[in-house]
Amino acid sequence: MFKGIYLQRKPDAWRGHKKVRLAASAAAILLAASSSAFSQGVSQRPVGGEEALQTAVTASATPLSLTKAIELALEGNPEVAAATRQLEATEGQVLQGRARPNPELAYSLEDARSKTRTQSWQLNLPVELGGKRAARTKAAEKSREQAQAQLNELKATLRANVAAAYFDVLTAQERLVLAKDSVALAKSSTDTVAKRVAAGKVSPVEESKARVEEAGIRVELAQAASEQRKALSRLFALLGRIEAPFTLLGGKAENLPPVPKLADLQSLISSSPAIVLARIEVDRRKALTDLEQSKRVPDVTVSVGMQRSNETQRNVLLFGVSVPLPVFDRNQGNLLEALKLEDKARDELQGATVRLHSEVAQAWERLTTIAAEIQSLQQDVLPGAKSAYDAATIGFENGKFNFLEVLDAQRTYFTAKSQYLKALGEAHRAAADVDRLLGGPHAPA
Repeated sequence: MFKGIYLQRKPDAWRGHKKVRLAASAAAILLAASSSAFSQGVSQRPVGGEEALQTAVTASATPLSLTKAIELALEGNPEVAAATRQLEATEGQVLQGRARPNPELAYSLEDARSKTRTQSWQLNLPVELGGKRAARTKAAEKSREQAQAQLNELKATLRANVAAAYFDVLTAQERLVLAKDSVALAKSSTDTVAKRVAAGKVSPVEESKARVEEAGIRVELAQAASEQRKALSRLFALLGRIEAPFTLLGGKAENLPPVPKLADLQSLISSSPAIVLARIEVDRRKALTDLEQSKRVPDVTVSVGMQRSNETQRNVLLFGVSVPLPVFDRNQGNLLEALKLEDKARDELQGATVRLHSEVAQAWERLTTIAAEIQSLQQDVLPGAKSAYDAATIGFENGKFNFLEVLDAQRTYFTAKSQYLKALGEAHRAAADVDRLLGGPHAPA
């Protein structure tokens, strides 16, 4: 009986399990199909969106000029902002230096008993003598001039650094273009060698050499692209930007600044930011010496008040003058320190003048040497290397030269071009050093 019941119910249960499995399989197939369609849609839409965004960014990108880069740096550089706040803070020193000492109100009580109690009210007015207020104000004004000179020096340094970084980016872009041209020429040479190998005109070893040379040039291309990205990062860090809003620069690396005469540069040293700052430091130290000298004169305190006695029921007028006696402390230590610091500032001014003359002469010498090197590369080296490379390429195609001679000519030409770009970067950095030392663009780029 139990067996029959079991045999009768088993097919129904089997059919129920089979239906569940079929439904689950169908649901899995539908889910996989919908997931595939969704993933295809998701994977396709961002690609088109990124391409459209990239196209829009490229279309809307405007070249960044050197003048605009300097303006952005002066506006957004954090160090310039901090120096500006320091200059604004010195206004407080000037305001405090002009302030007069506050009067003092004094009250005294004699005898706690009411009948014999005496009360006094007194106003004490300090009077500064010896020109302390004028000396203090002058020292504060010199501190303000010093902060202004430091801000000017920082701006001059920032302008020079931005100019150097700007042309570093331009030369890095030129190196990237040169590397791309090298890769294209190497690829063309490899294809030509492969055809000659297939035709049985040269050994397969030549094709292997060509492919090795092409792989090395591709490595140089990757390095050039990395150098361009790093140069852009350094430039926009000077501008106070984390992200680079500009990807194109409007200048040209070949636009070299003219080389001025050394005598003209040396005549500008006296007005350079470093010398101006050192001279202001001497004046500030002299003002501080005058301030310490004025402190040797004691101040007078004038007192006016009234005294009331309960015992006599009378008001008594009080008047007094107090003067400290400079017996032990005549401010001799502070005065000696101020005098020695003033002498130190004069020595630093002399040292800064000598050092700046040397640095300007070295920067000018470097700029002159690099300018002569660039002229030689432009007139002699580059045309000769290019001519030799073209002749070797044509001769190889006609079977007159082997591939090693073509590689040697190609390597010579691109080495000369790389040396030319490196010299351009060094020339712009030397010109930027001259501008930094003298505080302005004295050689327009």
